[in-house]
Amino acid sequence: TEKRQSRKKANKSWMHTPEALAKHYIPYNAKFLGNTEVEAPKGTEVVKDAVRKLKFQRHIKKSEGQKIPKVELQISIYGVKILDPKTKDVQHNCQLHRISFCADDKTDKRIFTFICKDSESNKHLCYVFDSEKCAEEITLTIGQAFDLAYKKFLESGGKDVETRKQIGGLQKRIQELETENAELKKQLQELEEQLMIAHVPPVGSVSMKLQSTDVFDMVPFSPVTPLVPSKGLQIYSCSVSAGKDLFGAEPFDPFTCGAADFPPDIQSKLDEMQEGFKMGLTLEGTVFSLDPLDSRC
Repeated sequence: TEKRQSRKKANKSWMHTPEALAKHYIPYNAKFLGNTEVEAPKGTEVVKDAVRKLKFQRHIKKSEGQKIPKVELQISIYGVKILDPKTKDVQHNCQLHRISFCADDKTDKRIFTFICKDSESNKHLCYVFDSEKCAEEITLTIGQAFDLAYKKFLESGGKDVETRKQIGGLQKRIQELETENAELKKQLQELEEQLMIAHVPPVGSVSMKLQSTDVFDMVPFSPVTPLVPSKGLQIYSCSVSAGKDLFGAEPFDPFTCGAADFPPDIQSKLDEMQEGFKMGLTLEGTVFSLDPLDSRC
């Protein structure tokens, strides 16, 4: 299969230590021809069309006196960063699980490209670069970083996917219990109000000395005195400000939010990473253009 071909090619010549990509990054200098939207996440013809299109655009800009911008690539298990070589400002940050195809030109050793799914638009974008005769090395470095990142995902976050799903289910159950608890609290308050009304004596029927105690020589419930539940029955509010769950403990919340206000779902990000890594990264050496007039950008 395509994925096996990728793994077979990659395994024969990894050129960096795992530590270099896991704890640091591998830098490369290149010229950035740009990126363009493509129809599919993989395919030789897909990147050929993209390279042809971007080369043509660069020919026009070059004729207008514009130079191809230089960039620095920083490749690690956390992704491929495209930076301004002088200011170090990050122009693009391509996460590895979003990169699905990577290829270098076997005739023009300078050209390489990869397809990455944009994190905001979810469109597939093809990035094209011109390097100093090290296109194949950069392609293999991205492949090695992908391989290491996938293993790291399986060793850490990947194993937590099912656990987080279970946590999500438990969190939902806790919210249901808190809702039920709120309803019980409401009913209890209504009963207390009824009892309080029942204990109010008729006007003139009780002497002044009974203001401190009732007919059973007990201190009556006063609406001014707040109800303090006994230790055996604790009632908790469902408000987020309480900071506690139904059981009076700090709740474990992977989403760090209340029931009505959810930030971006961590679970969906894990699922997305799992899907991206399972798709695999295809490394391919190909010929982008047989036209000698088009071989230089």
